[in-house]
Amino acid sequence: MPNIVVVGTQWGDEGKGKVVDILAPHVDVVVRYQGGNNAGHTVVVGKEKYVFHSIPSAILHPGRRCVIGCGVVVDPASLIEEMEALVRRGVVLDGNLFISKNAHMIMPYHRALDLAWEAKLGKRRIGTTGRGVGPAYADKAARVGIRMADLLDEPLFKEKLQANIREKNKLLREIYDAQTLTVEEILGPYLRYAGWLAPYITDTALLLARWIEAGQSVLFEGAQGTMLDIDHGTYPFITSSNTTAGGAATGTGVPPTKINGVLGVAKAYTTRVGSGPFPTELRGELADQIRARGNEYGATTGRPRRCGWFDAVVLRYAARINGLDTVALTKLDVLDQCETVKICVGYKYRGEVLSEFPEEERIWTEAEPVYEEMSGWLASTRGLRSYVDLPTKARQYLERLAELAGVELCLVSTGAVREDTIVLDGTPLTGWFPGVRYPIA
Repeated sequence: MPNIVVVGTQWGDEGKGKVVDILAPHVDVVVRYQGGNNAGHTVVVGKEKYVFHSIPSAILHPGRRCVIGCGVVVDPASLIEEMEALVRRGVVLDGNLFISKNAHMIMPYHRALDLAWEAKLGKRRIGTTGRGVGPAYADKAARVGIRMADLLDEPLFKEKLQANIREKNKLLREIYDAQTLTVEEILGPYLRYAGWLAPYITDTALLLARWIEAGQSVLFEGAQGTMLDIDHGTYPFITSSNTTAGGAATGTGVPPTKINGVLGVAKAYTTRVGSGPFPTELRGELADQIRARGNEYGATTGRPRRCGWFDAVVLRYAARINGLDTVALTKLDVLDQCETVKICVGYKYRGEVLSEFPEEERIWTEAEPVYEEMSGWLASTRGLRSYVDLPTKARQYLERLAELAGVELCLVSTGAVREDTIVLDGTPLTGWFPGVRYPIA
């Protein structure tokens, strides 16, 4: 059975949660491999809406094992809240949810530092969610982080906490002029969290190896998107983990030789949350209309997303960095009322047209998009479930996007609910999972 990575190809919020939800019945295991509770995946099942922050959305499918990998940073309080909300709605976690012992924890001082640091940046602020994700990854790299396994060893946890509190309080007090924390106010709650989470914390890398050896298939679920990757994104306006397909191996302990393919997810237009470059960003009435039609507000924070035209340069870059085999395109219906649609095919910078995504920050801020304009279809695609039923101009738009990216489309989403999906036949997706059957082109 194939082991496939699902990765965002833009700045996140592409609709990965829905794609994973569609594929979940056709795999045995879904593992989240990076990010923290700053990410949100939204899934709509019938009239029910579910928002996930740390737990893979496949948990909605009975019998699917869901893993939080070692590349994730976990806020225990947030995770327990998410777990309790699912249990109240009848979702079974016992025997289906597994948390890596090696996953690092987000601590209260990480959240305090995140907010204090962002406030000091002024116009260079990143637009962080303030949930402590960046500082948690910083501690991981500095080798002073506290892991889930440490939470189960009270003396060791207390020792590490005391050492970190001394250092973090000095930063909070002397550098950021912010309120400090005590060991006592953290120790008690976190030991209670340990009681809650202990049954789920385990050696997930070993479990994954055994499941794969037994022939079970694994879907690797990424958070955020390619352009927020710490190494390949628009640094420093990025997240603090490897959001790209390579992070699936390091964030789970599954070797790359066991991964069989990569499915990218892209939106029919482009959005971004927070600060940083966004070459195709729209402002004014059209941006507001797209935001309203697409409900472009953060699943985690509720912040309005910045909206813009589709950027084929970004998708081509994502295809190269991730080694995309195919692309699922979401939210086509949001563009139904546009008289014209534009596709960015390059960037104009100081008289030169760039066809590849640049690495220099100055170019991002100064470059102007070079657009190709197409006629809109001015007809509803919402809820359509067959490719041949799409308006001709909508099909032309999709085919042009695939041509510019150099990667074929395998799926088109025409609405928020699970069933509003067109699966195209004869693509890598149906080759990997022949059982994926919504109405087929």
